[in-house]
Amino acid sequence: MNDVELTNVHATLIGFTKRAEKATEESLVATFVDSAPLFALLSTHNNQVIYGRRGTGKTHALKVLAEHVEQRKGGIPVFLDMRTIGSNGSIYSDASRPLAERASVLLSDALSGLLNEFYSIALGAIDTHPHPEEVTQRLDALQNSISTVKITGDVSQETTEAEKASSSRTGKLAATVSPAPSLSGEVSRTSVHDSSNQHLVKRAGREAIHLTFGSIAAALSDMVSVLGGRRVWFLIDEWSEVPVDLQPYLADLFRRVVLPVNEITVKIAAIEHRTNFAILKDRGEYIGLELGADVSADLNLDDFLVFDNSQEKAVDFIGNLIFRHYDTSSDKQHHFADPNDLIGSLFTQKPVFEEFVRAVEGVPRDALNLIAKVVTKAFGQQIAMNHVRAGARDWYNQDKAAVIRNDAPLADLLQHIISEVIGTRRARAFLLSSKSRHSGVDRLFDSRLLHILKKNVSSNEEPGARYDVYKIDYGCYVDLINTMRAPEGLLIEDDGSFTEVPKDDYRSIRRAILDPTTLMERAGLDAAND
Repeated sequence: MNDVELTNVHATLIGFTKRAEKATEESLVATFVDSAPLFALLSTHNNQVIYGRRGTGKTHALKVLAEHVEQRKGGIPVFLDMRTIGSNGSIYSDASRPLAERASVLLSDALSGLLNEFYSIALGAIDTHPHPEEVTQRLDALQNSISTVKITGDVSQETTEAEKASSSRTGKLAATVSPAPSLSGEVSRTSVHDSSNQHLVKRAGREAIHLTFGSIAAALSDMVSVLGGRRVWFLIDEWSEVPVDLQPYLADLFRRVVLPVNEITVKIAAIEHRTNFAILKDRGEYIGLELGADVSADLNLDDFLVFDNSQEKAVDFIGNLIFRHYDTSSDKQHHFADPNDLIGSLFTQKPVFEEFVRAVEGVPRDALNLIAKVVTKAFGQQIAMNHVRAGARDWYNQDKAAVIRNDAPLADLLQHIISEVIGTRRARAFLLSSKSRHSGVDRLFDSRLLHILKKNVSSNEEPGARYDVYKIDYGCYVDLINTMRAPEGLLIEDDGSFTEVPKDDYRSIRRAILDPTTLMERAGLDAAND
């Protein structure tokens, strides 16, 4: 490939569409890369929660599933983006409003979103249905079931008195016949005065939404049954955008209204540490969804994409991702036979591309952003190791580090972790107890500055103790590579050796554990225990 052709390829890579919601359905399907058995798990009829950090492709996967359901399974996809539900989402987060009011508004808005989707479905079904009036009747019944409003508040009673007057006249008239007819009579008048009371009751209060889950569930079941036995797939995206304290109530709505309908499958995309599906009550009762019982939570996109979990799978996935985006681009001017052909032309050697995949840290959206940064550095040349590291440094400083730039406690926490793990232990990863949640660590994970490699790993030295394995972002130590301070391995073990593969059972991991109390004290943050 000559310099002109390479420059054209680079220009195409810079123009990639990074977000699934901005892409067309055709391009979403064409650019989707299945990290098997990801899509096989996703396309089952099981009700399911799909976890993943921002940028891991949750929206992309759901939209491809929607197309698959409609075109290949004959089902009906109903896609709900929780960011767009309701006319005024600020009500949900307004702490000055009662929790019951905020929850009621959220549930009503969610049901209205479903109703809007069913309007579109009904329009398509009426033309082919043998009894179109049944479709409209069921749709009207569903609308009526979610539109009930009650007046709540104090009731005041006001009584008014009104007079009612009436009169009557009575009399007597007699006639006699004699030799000379005569007329005589007596007339009397009587007046009657009557008084009656009229009562007027005024109710003062405000309108409140009143939802009866049983009637809604029945109306929804009837609506689905009239669609000719086609399975309906509720695909709920951006669940974690709903305020955490309201999520159990929304989950309870789906448990009581949607899950009982056998012809409906529910898929929920969420960020794990920003999700709360249930409020536990006494005697085993709960509000919301019980994971593992009501819905399964066996699919986490991070498990399929993190480089250190499976280097071969991550390299293959990212190569396919870049190739499919390039191959479906309308701007491409050069054809490549397959991903290996494209990657071989772009990078000077395979280890350079592997370094690129490591820098991506398992986030597909970051891969598309980083390839644009890297080819900008190498524009017109094959990508070398220095281009990957320079691009990763720029991406880290411009995107990821911006999150902590104006947050001193969070920046101090990250710096403490880097100093302790990389500076002292010369490792790239560490362990934290699975029993505790730490707000600062969660925020660093959400900002893709920390990455989870494994959950619930154990140690023979501590029976019953479980740990989560966290990895520090590539951008945090890219400047240390090839220096005396560079990390020597993924995790340090008790004998001072390093391991590169996260295991399920760590036999000597005490030196890899960070003390959560010290961690938070050094950062000036509090640990939030579960």
